[in-house]
Amino acid sequence: MKPIYILSLIAIYFCVLLLIAYFTGKNDNNDTFFKANKKSPWYIVAFGMVGASLSGVTFISIPGWVQSSQFSYMQIVFGYMFGYLVIAYVLIPIYYNMQVTSIYEFLKYRFGPTSHKTGAFFFFISRVLGSAFRLFLVASVLQYYIFDAWNVPFEITVILSIFLIWIYTFKGGIKTIVWTDTLQTVFMLFALFATIFIIINKLNWSVSDIFASEEFKQYSQIIFTDDFNGKKHFLKSFLGGMFIAIAMTGLDQDMMQKNLTCKNAKEAQWNVISLGFVLIIVNFIFLILGALLFIYAEKFGIATPVVDGAVKTDLLFPEIALHGDLGIYIGVFFVLGLIAAAYSSADSTLTALTTSFCIDFLDIENKEKSKQTGIRKKTHIAVSIILILVIIIFRYVLKENVISSLLQVASYTYGPLLGLFSFGIFTKIPVKDSLVWIVAILSVIITYFLNDYSTQLLNGYVFGYELLIVNGLITFISLLIIRVPKKEINGKVLNQ
Repeated sequence: MKPIYILSLIAIYFCVLLLIAYFTGKNDNNDTFFKANKKSPWYIVAFGMVGASLSGVTFISIPGWVQSSQFSYMQIVFGYMFGYLVIAYVLIPIYYNMQVTSIYEFLKYRFGPTSHKTGAFFFFISRVLGSAFRLFLVASVLQYYIFDAWNVPFEITVILSIFLIWIYTFKGGIKTIVWTDTLQTVFMLFALFATIFIIINKLNWSVSDIFASEEFKQYSQIIFTDDFNGKKHFLKSFLGGMFIAIAMTGLDQDMMQKNLTCKNAKEAQWNVISLGFVLIIVNFIFLILGALLFIYAEKFGIATPVVDGAVKTDLLFPEIALHGDLGIYIGVFFVLGLIAAAYSSADSTLTALTTSFCIDFLDIENKEKSKQTGIRKKTHIAVSIILILVIIIFRYVLKENVISSLLQVASYTYGPLLGLFSFGIFTKIPVKDSLVWIVAILSVIITYFLNDYSTQLLNGYVFGYELLIVNGLITFISLLIIRVPKKEINGKVLNQ
Protein backbone atom coordinates (compact mmCIF):
# COMPACT_ATOMS: atom_id res chain seq x y z
CA MET A 1 0.00 0.00 0.00
CA LYS A 2 1.56 3.27 -1.12
CA PRO A 3 2.40 5.93 1.50
CA ILE A 4 0.17 8.54 -0.18
CA TYR A 5 -2.86 6.24 0.16
CA ILE A 6 -2.17 5.68 3.85
CA LEU A 7 -1.81 9.41 4.43
CA SER A 8 -5.06 10.10 2.57
CA LEU A 9 -6.92 7.63 4.79
CA ILE A 10 -5.55 9.32 7.90
CA ALA A 11 -6.59 12.74 6.58
CA ILE A 12 -10.16 11.57 5.90
CA TYR A 13 -10.33 9.96 9.33
CA PHE A 14 -9.30 13.16 11.09
CA CYS A 15 -11.82 15.17 9.12
CA VAL A 16 -14.52 12.97 10.67
CA LEU A 17 -13.06 13.55 14.15
CA LEU A 18 -13.00 17.31 13.55
CA LEU A 19 -16.66 17.18 12.55
CA ILE A 20 -17.51 15.48 15.86
CA ALA A 21 -15.38 18.04 17.69
CA TYR A 22 -17.27 20.87 15.99
CA PHE A 23 -20.64 19.72 17.34
CA THR A 24 -19.42 18.72 20.82
CA GLY A 25 -17.16 21.74 21.36
CA LYS A 26 -19.68 24.52 20.82
CA ASN A 27 -19.81 25.26 24.55
CA ASP A 28 -16.19 26.23 25.12
CA ASN A 29 -16.20 26.23 28.93
CA ASN A 30 -14.43 24.33 31.67
CA ASP A 31 -17.49 22.39 32.84
CA THR A 32 -17.81 20.90 29.35
CA PHE A 33 -14.06 20.33 28.98
CA PHE A 34 -13.56 18.70 32.41
CA LYS A 35 -16.91 16.95 33.09
CA ALA A 36 -18.95 16.87 29.84
CA ASN A 37 -21.65 18.56 31.96
CA LYS A 38 -22.19 15.11 33.59
CA LYS A 39 -24.61 14.08 30.86
CA SER A 40 -22.77 11.22 29.11
CA PRO A 41 -24.82 8.00 28.62
CA TRP A 42 -23.01 5.18 30.48
CA TYR A 43 -23.21 2.73 27.58
CA ILE A 44 -21.55 5.25 25.24
CA VAL A 45 -18.79 5.81 27.79
CA ALA A 46 -18.35 2.05 28.29
CA PHE A 47 -18.11 1.29 24.59
CA GLY A 48 -15.67 4.15 24.00
CA MET A 49 -13.52 3.02 26.91
CA VAL A 50 -12.92 -0.31 25.18
CA GLY A 51 -10.82 1.51 22.59
CA ALA A 52 -9.18 3.74 25.19
CA SER A 53 -8.26 0.74 27.38
CA LEU A 54 -6.78 -1.19 24.48
CA SER A 55 -4.99 1.57 22.54
CA GLY A 56 -2.49 1.20 19.73
CA VAL A 57 -0.28 -0.87 22.04
CA THR A 58 -2.90 -3.63 22.13
CA PHE A 59 -3.57 -3.33 18.42
CA ILE A 60 0.06 -3.92 17.44
CA SER A 61 2.17 -4.94 20.40
CA ILE A 62 0.00 -7.67 21.95
CA PRO A 63 -0.21 -9.67 18.69
CA GLY A 64 3.55 -9.21 18.38
CA TRP A 65 4.06 -10.50 21.93
CA VAL A 66 2.52 -13.89 21.14
CA GLN A 67 5.74 -15.34 19.75
CA SER A 68 7.66 -14.98 23.04
CA SER A 69 4.81 -15.19 25.58
CA GLN A 70 2.07 -17.21 23.82
CA PHE A 71 -1.36 -16.44 25.35
CA SER A 72 0.01 -15.81 28.86
CA TYR A 73 -1.31 -12.23 28.63
CA MET A 74 -4.79 -13.64 29.31
CA GLN A 75 -3.69 -14.43 32.86
CA ILE A 76 -3.28 -10.68 33.36
CA VAL A 77 -6.60 -9.95 31.65
CA PHE A 78 -8.47 -12.33 34.01
CA GLY A 79 -7.00 -10.32 36.86
CA TYR A 80 -8.28 -7.13 35.24
CA MET A 81 -11.88 -8.27 35.75
CA PHE A 82 -11.47 -8.55 39.53
CA GLY A 83 -9.73 -5.19 39.54
CA TYR A 84 -12.72 -3.61 37.79
CA LEU A 85 -15.03 -4.97 40.49
CA VAL A 86 -12.94 -3.17 43.12
CA ILE A 87 -13.12 0.02 41.06
CA ALA A 88 -16.90 -0.26 40.68
CA TYR A 89 -17.78 -0.96 44.30
CA VAL A 90 -14.99 0.75 46.25
CA LEU A 91 -13.59 3.68 44.28
CA ILE A 92 -16.50 4.98 42.20
CA PRO A 93 -18.83 5.54 45.22
CA ILE A 94 -16.05 7.53 46.91
CA TYR A 95 -15.46 9.75 43.88
CA TYR A 96 -19.15 10.44 43.36
CA ASN A 97 -19.87 11.09 47.04
CA MET A 98 -17.02 13.61 47.19
CA GLN A 99 -18.06 15.16 43.85
CA VAL A 100 -14.44 15.52 42.72
CA THR A 101 -13.28 16.79 39.33
CA SER A 102 -9.82 15.32 39.80
CA ILE A 103 -9.72 12.05 41.72
CA TYR A 104 -6.54 13.18 43.51
CA GLU A 105 -8.64 15.69 45.45
CA PHE A 106 -9.46 12.66 47.64
CA LEU A 107 -5.86 12.71 48.87
CA LYS A 108 -6.15 16.38 49.81
CA TYR A 109 -9.25 15.78 51.92
CA ARG A 110 -7.80 12.62 53.48
CA PHE A 111 -4.17 13.62 54.15
CA GLY A 112 -3.47 17.20 53.06
CA PRO A 113 -2.13 19.36 50.21
CA THR A 114 1.27 17.67 49.90
CA SER A 115 -0.33 14.25 49.48
CA HIS A 116 -2.74 15.73 46.94
CA LYS A 117 0.08 17.10 44.79
CA THR A 118 2.18 13.95 45.26
CA GLY A 119 -0.63 11.78 43.91
CA ALA A 120 -1.26 14.15 41.00
CA PHE A 121 2.48 14.28 40.23
CA PHE A 122 2.76 10.49 40.03
CA PHE A 123 -0.32 10.36 37.80
CA PHE A 124 1.20 13.03 35.58
CA ILE A 125 4.46 11.11 35.22
CA SER A 126 2.61 7.80 34.75
CA ARG A 127 0.34 9.11 32.03
CA VAL A 128 3.00 11.07 30.18
CA LEU A 129 5.17 7.93 30.01
CA GLY A 130 2.24 5.61 29.26
CA SER A 131 0.87 7.78 26.49
CA ALA A 132 4.34 8.39 25.11
CA PHE A 133 4.78 4.59 24.85
CA ARG A 134 1.51 4.30 22.96
CA LEU A 135 2.09 7.22 20.63
CA PHE A 136 5.71 6.24 20.06
CA LEU A 137 4.52 2.90 18.71
CA VAL A 138 2.06 4.52 16.30
CA ALA A 139 4.51 7.22 15.23
CA SER A 140 7.11 4.50 14.58
CA VAL A 141 4.69 2.67 12.28
CA LEU A 142 3.81 5.86 10.42
CA GLN A 143 7.49 6.69 10.13
CA TYR A 144 8.50 3.24 8.90
CA TYR A 145 5.73 2.86 6.33
CA ILE A 146 5.05 6.47 5.23
CA PHE A 147 7.42 9.22 6.15
CA ASP A 148 10.74 7.40 5.70
CA ALA A 149 9.84 7.12 2.01
CA TRP A 150 9.67 10.91 1.86
CA ASN A 151 12.69 11.50 4.13
CA VAL A 152 10.54 13.22 6.75
CA PRO A 153 12.29 13.25 10.18
CA PHE A 154 10.72 11.23 13.00
CA GLU A 155 10.44 14.41 15.06
CA ILE A 156 8.10 15.96 12.47
CA THR A 157 5.94 12.82 12.48
CA VAL A 158 5.52 13.11 16.25
CA ILE A 159 4.74 16.82 16.18
CA LEU A 160 2.12 16.27 13.49
CA SER A 161 0.50 13.42 15.46
CA ILE A 162 0.15 15.46 18.65
CA PHE A 163 -0.97 18.56 16.78
CA LEU A 164 -3.86 16.67 15.20
CA ILE A 165 -5.03 15.51 18.64
CA TRP A 166 -4.76 19.01 20.04
CA ILE A 167 -6.91 20.43 17.24
CA TYR A 168 -9.97 18.29 17.97
CA THR A 169 -9.75 18.32 21.78
CA PHE A 170 -8.84 21.90 22.70
CA LYS A 171 -12.46 23.09 22.92
CA GLY A 172 -14.75 20.19 23.80
CA GLY A 173 -12.27 18.22 25.93
CA ILE A 174 -13.80 15.18 27.60
CA LYS A 175 -17.21 15.75 25.98
CA THR A 176 -15.65 15.45 22.54
CA ILE A 177 -13.60 12.43 23.59
CA VAL A 178 -16.56 10.43 24.89
CA TRP A 179 -18.00 10.49 21.36
CA THR A 180 -14.78 10.25 19.33
CA ASP A 181 -13.77 7.23 21.43
CA THR A 182 -17.00 5.52 20.46
CA LEU A 183 -16.29 6.01 16.77
CA GLN A 184 -12.69 4.91 17.21
CA THR A 185 -13.70 1.73 19.05
CA VAL A 186 -15.99 0.81 16.14
CA PHE A 187 -13.12 1.22 13.66
CA MET A 188 -10.68 -0.72 15.82
CA LEU A 189 -12.97 -3.73 16.38
CA PHE A 190 -14.01 -3.77 12.74
CA ALA A 191 -10.34 -3.80 11.71
CA LEU A 192 -9.61 -6.64 14.15
CA PHE A 193 -12.37 -8.95 12.88
CA ALA A 194 -11.84 -8.05 9.23
CA THR A 195 -8.11 -8.80 9.44
CA ILE A 196 -8.72 -12.22 11.01
CA PHE A 197 -11.31 -13.04 8.35
CA ILE A 198 -8.92 -12.10 5.52
CA ILE A 199 -5.98 -14.07 6.96
CA ILE A 200 -7.93 -17.30 7.59
CA ASN A 201 -9.31 -17.06 4.05
CA LYS A 202 -5.76 -16.76 2.72
CA LEU A 203 -4.78 -19.81 4.80
CA ASN A 204 -7.86 -21.68 3.48
CA TRP A 205 -9.04 -22.23 7.06
CA SER A 206 -12.39 -21.99 8.78
CA VAL A 207 -12.72 -20.61 12.32
CA SER A 208 -12.73 -24.16 13.72
CA ASP A 209 -9.55 -24.95 11.77
CA ILE A 210 -7.70 -22.26 13.74
CA PHE A 211 -8.15 -24.04 17.05
CA ALA A 212 -7.57 -27.51 15.60
CA SER A 213 -4.31 -26.70 13.84
CA GLU A 214 -0.93 -27.73 15.29
CA GLU A 215 0.54 -24.39 14.25
CA PHE A 216 -1.95 -22.54 16.46
CA LYS A 217 -1.39 -24.83 19.44
CA GLN A 218 2.29 -23.91 19.67
CA TYR A 219 1.27 -20.32 20.43
CA SER A 220 -1.92 -20.77 22.44
CA GLN A 221 -0.90 -21.82 25.98
CA ILE A 222 -2.75 -19.59 28.46
CA ILE A 223 -2.00 -20.88 31.96
CA PHE A 224 1.60 -21.15 33.19
CA THR A 225 2.10 -22.77 36.62
CA ASP A 226 5.41 -24.62 36.31
CA ASP A 227 7.95 -21.97 37.35
CA PHE A 228 6.86 -19.76 40.23
CA ASN A 229 10.14 -17.83 40.05
CA GLY A 230 9.47 -16.88 36.42
CA LYS A 231 7.53 -13.83 35.21
CA LYS A 232 4.67 -15.76 33.57
CA HIS A 233 3.39 -17.77 36.56
CA PHE A 234 -0.42 -17.64 36.75
CA LEU A 235 -0.74 -16.35 40.32
CA LYS A 236 1.78 -13.57 39.78
CA SER A 237 0.18 -12.52 36.49
CA PHE A 238 -3.39 -12.70 37.84
CA LEU A 239 -2.66 -10.61 40.94
CA GLY A 240 -0.52 -8.26 38.90
CA GLY A 241 -3.36 -7.81 36.40
CA MET A 242 -5.88 -7.15 39.15
CA PHE A 243 -3.80 -4.39 40.70
CA ILE A 244 -2.74 -3.00 37.32
CA ALA A 245 -6.46 -2.52 36.56
CA ILE A 246 -7.08 -0.87 39.93
CA ALA A 247 -4.08 1.44 39.52
CA MET A 248 -4.11 2.17 35.78
CA THR A 249 -7.90 2.60 35.60
CA GLY A 250 -9.32 3.26 39.07
CA LEU A 251 -6.49 5.54 40.25
CA ASP A 252 -5.93 7.14 36.87
CA GLN A 253 -7.52 10.50 36.11
CA ASP A 254 -7.57 9.74 32.40
CA MET A 255 -9.77 6.65 32.72
CA MET A 256 -11.87 7.83 35.65
CA GLN A 257 -12.60 11.25 34.15
CA LYS A 258 -14.77 9.50 31.57
CA ASN A 259 -16.60 7.58 34.29
CA LEU A 260 -17.20 10.80 36.17
CA THR A 261 -19.09 12.22 33.17
CA CYS A 262 -21.90 9.68 33.79
CA LYS A 263 -25.06 10.93 35.43
CA ASN A 264 -24.60 9.01 38.69
CA ALA A 265 -22.47 6.39 40.45
CA LYS A 266 -24.73 3.47 39.48
CA GLU A 267 -24.33 4.19 35.76
CA ALA A 268 -20.57 4.57 36.20
CA GLN A 269 -20.48 1.15 37.92
CA TRP A 270 -22.35 -0.48 35.04
CA ASN A 271 -19.83 1.12 32.71
CA VAL A 272 -16.80 -0.34 34.50
CA ILE A 273 -18.22 -3.86 34.97
CA SER A 274 -19.34 -4.18 31.36
CA LEU A 275 -15.92 -2.93 30.26
CA GLY A 276 -14.23 -5.73 32.21
CA PHE A 277 -16.24 -8.48 30.49
CA VAL A 278 -15.75 -7.02 27.02
CA LEU A 279 -11.99 -6.70 27.48
CA ILE A 280 -11.63 -10.41 28.24
CA ILE A 281 -13.22 -11.28 24.90
CA VAL A 282 -11.46 -8.61 22.85
CA ASN A 283 -7.98 -9.28 24.25
CA PHE A 284 -8.38 -13.00 23.55
CA ILE A 285 -9.28 -12.24 19.95
CA PHE A 286 -6.21 -10.00 19.63
CA LEU A 287 -4.06 -12.91 20.78
CA ILE A 288 -5.70 -15.15 18.19
CA LEU A 289 -4.78 -12.52 15.62
CA GLY A 290 -1.19 -12.58 16.90
CA ALA A 291 -0.94 -16.36 16.44
CA LEU A 292 -2.40 -16.10 12.94
CA LEU A 293 0.11 -13.39 12.01
CA PHE A 294 3.08 -15.57 12.98
CA ILE A 295 1.57 -18.63 11.27
CA TYR A 296 0.97 -16.60 8.11
CA ALA A 297 4.47 -15.07 8.21
CA GLU A 298 6.10 -18.49 8.54
CA LYS A 299 4.01 -20.06 5.79
CA PHE A 300 4.61 -17.28 3.26
CA GLY A 301 8.17 -16.42 4.20
CA ILE A 302 7.55 -12.93 5.63
CA ALA A 303 10.39 -11.74 7.85
CA THR A 304 9.76 -9.74 11.01
CA PRO A 305 11.04 -6.16 10.43
CA VAL A 306 14.42 -5.17 11.86
CA VAL A 307 14.98 -1.58 13.06
CA ASP A 308 18.42 -0.35 14.15
CA GLY A 309 19.66 -3.93 14.29
CA ALA A 310 16.84 -5.18 16.57
CA VAL A 311 13.98 -7.51 15.56
CA LYS A 312 10.69 -5.66 16.12
CA THR A 313 7.78 -8.08 16.54
CA ASP A 314 5.60 -4.99 17.14
CA LEU A 315 5.95 -4.28 13.41
CA LEU A 316 4.88 -7.73 12.14
CA PHE A 317 1.19 -6.82 11.96
CA PRO A 318 1.77 -3.65 9.89
CA GLU A 319 4.32 -5.50 7.73
CA ILE A 320 1.77 -8.18 6.82
CA ALA A 321 -1.13 -5.73 6.48
CA LEU A 322 0.71 -3.31 4.22
CA HIS A 323 3.19 -5.58 2.41
CA GLY A 324 1.85 -9.10 2.91
CA ASP A 325 0.07 -9.69 -0.40
CA LEU A 326 -3.35 -9.78 1.27
CA GLY A 327 -4.92 -7.09 -0.88
CA ILE A 328 -5.59 -3.40 -0.39
CA TYR A 329 -8.56 -3.91 1.92
CA ILE A 330 -6.49 -5.29 4.78
CA GLY A 331 -4.20 -2.29 4.44
CA VAL A 332 -7.18 0.05 4.72
CA PHE A 333 -8.58 -1.82 7.74
CA PHE A 334 -5.18 -1.84 9.43
CA VAL A 335 -4.57 1.88 9.00
CA LEU A 336 -8.05 2.80 10.25
CA GLY A 337 -7.80 0.37 13.17
CA LEU A 338 -4.34 1.53 14.16
CA ILE A 339 -5.18 5.22 14.11
CA ALA A 340 -8.46 4.58 15.93
CA ALA A 341 -6.80 2.48 18.62
CA ALA A 342 -3.94 4.89 19.11
CA TYR A 343 -5.85 8.12 19.26
CA SER A 344 -8.74 6.81 21.36
CA SER A 345 -6.16 6.54 24.15
CA ALA A 346 -3.94 9.50 23.36
CA ASP A 347 -6.63 12.15 22.98
CA SER A 348 -8.16 11.43 26.37
CA THR A 349 -4.72 11.48 27.95
CA LEU A 350 -4.09 14.98 26.68
CA THR A 351 -7.37 16.10 28.20
CA ALA A 352 -6.83 14.24 31.49
CA LEU A 353 -3.33 15.65 31.97
CA THR A 354 -4.68 19.13 31.29
CA THR A 355 -7.50 18.57 33.77
CA SER A 356 -5.22 17.22 36.49
CA PHE A 357 -2.65 20.00 36.14
CA CYS A 358 -5.33 22.71 36.15
CA ILE A 359 -7.21 21.30 39.15
CA ASP A 360 -4.41 19.75 41.22
CA PHE A 361 -1.54 22.18 40.66
CA LEU A 362 -3.02 25.45 39.40
CA ASP A 363 -6.21 25.32 41.51
CA ILE A 364 -8.08 26.69 38.51
CA GLU A 365 -11.52 26.47 40.15
CA ASN A 366 -10.52 29.20 42.59
CA LYS A 367 -9.21 31.55 39.89
CA GLU A 368 -11.20 34.39 38.39
CA LYS A 369 -13.85 33.09 35.99
CA SER A 370 -12.57 35.33 33.21
CA LYS A 371 -9.10 33.74 33.40
CA GLN A 372 -10.02 30.06 33.74
CA THR A 373 -10.49 29.24 30.06
CA GLY A 374 -7.23 30.93 29.12
CA ILE A 375 -5.31 29.00 31.79
CA ARG A 376 -6.80 25.71 30.57
CA LYS A 377 -5.87 26.39 26.94
CA LYS A 378 -2.28 27.33 27.78
CA THR A 379 -1.94 24.19 29.89
CA HIS A 380 -3.31 22.11 27.02
CA ILE A 381 -0.54 23.43 24.75
CA ALA A 382 2.18 22.89 27.39
CA VAL A 383 1.12 19.27 27.96
CA SER A 384 1.21 18.66 24.20
CA ILE A 385 4.80 19.91 24.03
CA ILE A 386 5.85 17.66 26.93
CA LEU A 387 4.38 14.60 25.19
CA ILE A 388 6.22 15.44 21.98
CA LEU A 389 9.56 15.68 23.79
CA VAL A 390 9.12 12.38 25.68
CA ILE A 391 8.11 10.45 22.53
CA ILE A 392 11.17 11.74 20.70
CA ILE A 393 13.40 10.61 23.59
CA PHE A 394 11.86 7.11 23.39
CA ARG A 395 13.03 6.93 19.79
CA TYR A 396 16.60 6.69 21.04
CA VAL A 397 16.26 4.70 24.27
CA LEU A 398 13.41 2.17 23.86
CA LYS A 399 14.52 -1.26 22.65
CA GLU A 400 11.99 -3.77 24.08
CA ASN A 401 8.43 -4.79 23.15
CA VAL A 402 6.23 -1.78 23.95
CA ILE A 403 3.48 -3.57 25.94
CA SER A 404 6.10 -5.22 28.16
CA SER A 405 7.86 -1.88 28.72
CA LEU A 406 4.56 -0.12 29.42
CA LEU A 407 3.45 -2.56 32.13
CA GLN A 408 6.93 -2.57 33.68
CA VAL A 409 7.01 1.22 34.00
CA ALA A 410 3.46 1.18 35.43
CA SER A 411 4.72 -1.06 38.26
CA TYR A 412 6.97 1.77 39.40
CA THR A 413 4.91 4.90 38.77
CA TYR A 414 1.48 3.66 39.88
CA GLY A 415 2.77 1.91 43.03
CA PRO A 416 2.78 5.02 45.25
CA LEU A 417 -0.77 5.84 44.10
CA LEU A 418 -1.89 2.32 45.01
CA GLY A 419 -0.33 2.64 48.46
CA LEU A 420 -1.67 6.14 49.13
CA PHE A 421 -5.26 5.40 48.12
CA SER A 422 -5.30 2.04 49.94
CA PHE A 423 -4.03 3.64 53.13
CA GLY A 424 -6.49 6.51 52.81
CA ILE A 425 -9.51 4.29 52.16
CA PHE A 426 -8.90 1.39 54.54
CA THR A 427 -7.44 3.23 57.53
CA LYS A 428 -8.29 6.40 59.41
CA ILE A 429 -4.72 6.96 60.54
CA PRO A 430 -3.40 10.51 60.07
CA VAL A 431 0.10 10.91 58.63
CA LYS A 432 2.67 13.69 58.42
CA ASP A 433 1.51 15.16 55.15
CA SER A 434 4.76 17.05 54.52
CA LEU A 435 6.70 13.75 54.37
CA VAL A 436 4.41 11.90 51.96
CA TRP A 437 6.33 12.92 48.83
CA ILE A 438 9.53 11.49 50.34
CA VAL A 439 7.76 8.20 51.10
CA ALA A 440 6.49 7.98 47.50
CA ILE A 441 9.90 8.57 45.93
CA LEU A 442 11.69 6.19 48.30
CA SER A 443 9.11 3.52 47.52
CA VAL A 444 9.95 3.71 43.82
CA ILE A 445 13.70 3.59 44.53
CA ILE A 446 13.41 0.59 46.89
CA THR A 447 11.16 -1.24 44.41
CA TYR A 448 13.59 -0.62 41.59
CA PHE A 449 16.56 -2.06 43.49
CA LEU A 450 14.48 -4.96 44.82
CA ASN A 451 13.50 -5.85 41.26
CA ASP A 452 17.03 -5.40 39.95
CA TYR A 453 18.61 -7.70 42.57
CA SER A 454 15.70 -10.11 43.15
CA THR A 455 17.54 -13.17 41.81
CA GLN A 456 20.38 -12.65 44.29
CA LEU A 457 18.21 -11.64 47.24
CA LEU A 458 15.28 -14.03 46.73
CA ASN A 459 16.88 -17.26 45.57
CA GLY A 460 16.36 -16.77 41.83
CA TYR A 461 12.91 -15.16 42.05
CA VAL A 462 12.06 -12.85 39.13
CA PHE A 463 9.35 -10.24 39.60
CA GLY A 464 6.55 -10.03 37.06
CA TYR A 465 3.66 -7.59 37.20
CA GLU A 466 3.11 -8.28 40.89
CA LEU A 467 5.92 -5.75 41.34
CA LEU A 468 3.17 -3.11 41.41
CA ILE A 469 1.71 -4.76 44.53
CA VAL A 470 5.12 -4.77 46.21
CA ASN A 471 5.57 -1.09 45.41
CA GLY A 472 2.15 -0.24 46.84
CA LEU A 473 2.84 -2.32 49.95
CA ILE A 474 6.14 -0.52 50.55
CA THR A 475 4.29 2.81 50.31
CA PHE A 476 1.57 1.57 52.69
CA ILE A 477 4.07 0.39 55.32
CA SER A 478 6.10 3.60 54.97
CA LEU A 479 2.97 5.66 55.65
CA LEU A 480 2.57 3.76 58.92
CA ILE A 481 6.09 4.87 59.83
CA ILE A 482 5.22 8.56 59.34
CA ARG A 483 1.89 8.30 61.14
CA VAL A 484 1.00 11.16 63.46
CA PRO A 485 1.19 10.01 67.09
CA LYS A 486 -1.79 10.50 69.36
CA LYS A 487 -1.47 14.09 70.48
CA GLU A 488 -3.18 17.42 70.39
CA ILE A 489 -3.01 19.16 67.03
CA ASN A 490 -4.55 22.55 66.54
CA GLY A 491 -6.40 22.18 69.78
CA LYS A 492 -7.90 18.81 68.85
CA VAL A 493 -6.97 15.27 69.83
CA LEU A 494 -6.53 12.82 66.97
CA ASN A 495 -7.66 9.35 68.05
CA GLN A 496 -6.12 6.62 65.95
